[in-house]
Amino acid sequence: MASSSKRPRPRASDAEAGAAATVPDQAASDGQSAQEPAQEPAQEQPAQAQSAPERPVPHVRVAVIGSGFGGLGAGVRLRRAGITDFVILERADSVGGTWRDNSYPGCACDVPSHLYSFSFAPNPDWPRSFSGQPDIRAYLEKVTDVFGLRPHVRLNTEVVEARWDVERTHWRITTTAGRWTADAVVAAAGPLADPQIPNLPGLDSFPGQVFHSSRWDHDFDLAGKRVAMVGTGASAAQIIPAIQPRVGRLTVFQRTPAWVLPRRDRTITELEKRLHGRFPFTAKVRRSALFALRELQVDAFVRRPGLLKVVQRIAERHLADGVADPALRARLTPDYRIGCKRILLSNTYYPALAAANTEVVSGGLREVRGSTLVGADGSEHEADAIVFGTGFHVTDMPMGSRVFGVNGTSFAEEWKEGMEALRGSTVHGFPNFFFVIGPNTGLGNSSMILMIESQLNYVIDALTKLDEIGATAMQPTARAQRRWNLELQHRMDRTVWTTGGCRSWYLDRSGKNTVLWPGSTTSFRRATRKVDLAEYELILRREGRPGRPVTTAEAGEVLV
Repeated sequence: MASSSKRPRPRASDAEAGAAATVPDQAASDGQSAQEPAQEPAQEQPAQAQSAPERPVPHVRVAVIGSGFGGLGAGVRLRRAGITDFVILERADSVGGTWRDNSYPGCACDVPSHLYSFSFAPNPDWPRSFSGQPDIRAYLEKVTDVFGLRPHVRLNTEVVEARWDVERTHWRITTTAGRWTADAVVAAAGPLADPQIPNLPGLDSFPGQVFHSSRWDHDFDLAGKRVAMVGTGASAAQIIPAIQPRVGRLTVFQRTPAWVLPRRDRTITELEKRLHGRFPFTAKVRRSALFALRELQVDAFVRRPGLLKVVQRIAERHLADGVADPALRARLTPDYRIGCKRILLSNTYYPALAAANTEVVSGGLREVRGSTLVGADGSEHEADAIVFGTGFHVTDMPMGSRVFGVNGTSFAEEWKEGMEALRGSTVHGFPNFFFVIGPNTGLGNSSMILMIESQLNYVIDALTKLDEIGATAMQPTARAQRRWNLELQHRMDRTVWTTGGCRSWYLDRSGKNTVLWPGSTTSFRRATRKVDLAEYELILRREGRPGRPVTTAEAGEVLV
């Protein structure tokens, strides 16, 4: 929980999350019992200070960073593959990732519950068709227990640095709780981990409360207060209707309006729950139907944006039904094609913006002068609290400056021209480093759990192949990685995210979309089903010498 009258300091990302507060039990027992009392020195010898020997650095096969859907899913898949020598490194005091961090009023998922869950862990007891944050977090806690992940989870730490050791061909991980080494690292933090707060003039001098939507201050009572909501994205669309009836005055600083569609949410009946619990195939049928519906929508987003005109007309009617004032309706009407920015789902957002105690300021927030907030249009507004719904560091992930590869180069340096990876999972120069929700694996219309499970297939296949061929590590060739991304960006040129006429958080500073996948989840699953060794260099451990990258053909000659 974060609370401050000054500019809040964003926490480190899950991708920078640390290891255990204590080393594993086996590490503590390997020669680490209490030292025997020192012998008294001979009279003629000066007493020597006894220094405790340094504890050995614990080593694991795999270090997983983050304990949200990606990290917990990785843990389950590792155990099923027979790999039990792993830890899940988590910065916070509990599992859950973004569904732990985001506890703001009204927080819920905009993907149907039966699709926003693991295929291997169906939940027949979802209370609503679009479940709220408490239910999703509880689901993740249950997954942790049911699949025996608690012994692998290390809480309340932070990764300071991860560096590839060329000599020993493994990763050296430095945390606030000590050091670890690992044969492989799975970065499963996801992009929505580090809140992004604009660098506004005068923000540090604001006398009231300031916090980000993902660090909600539950101790601050909004009742009767003058509250400023900065941003009108997905989080704000849930927060605004939840707090509008309680606050005295709500000022919404809108930089760009969003397209909003009706939210088809309802309570799932007890009969449905019993049916799904007693006959699991019925839940599978429901999930399959939800999946198929979203797969059918993909073509409009990635190849034929013109098909979205029908959807845009539905959104226009939804706006007209929710906002009677033509002036306000004009301010809330986007000037770009629907789908270019994230489409919001809400039945209560427009009525909350049209309420008597709400004011929408176009152009966003320009500066802060004491308790006075100055809009981009020059208007001035008094506030007791500022809530930022301004998103996250997505295209400039902070963990990039803490992870160093073969040549001592960090991800931040490697990606100065934009993030890219081979199949969204691996990066040249960073052996045995696997992303879950890596570059260009995001979705604009379906469940990210589908993408996570596809990438986990890829990770497990990679680790299995290393064992089978006797190699120590693998990294994609520069050519394979570049070819993959050139083709990916070529496909991106036709998508609504490129042609729709907006500037979204999907784009980096150069205007390149490094976040979304320009295809269906089915096509991504095909692309990540198996590791193609022709796209990789293998690193072999030589006796007494550091491992060096070799081609697959060279590896065959050495290992046969």
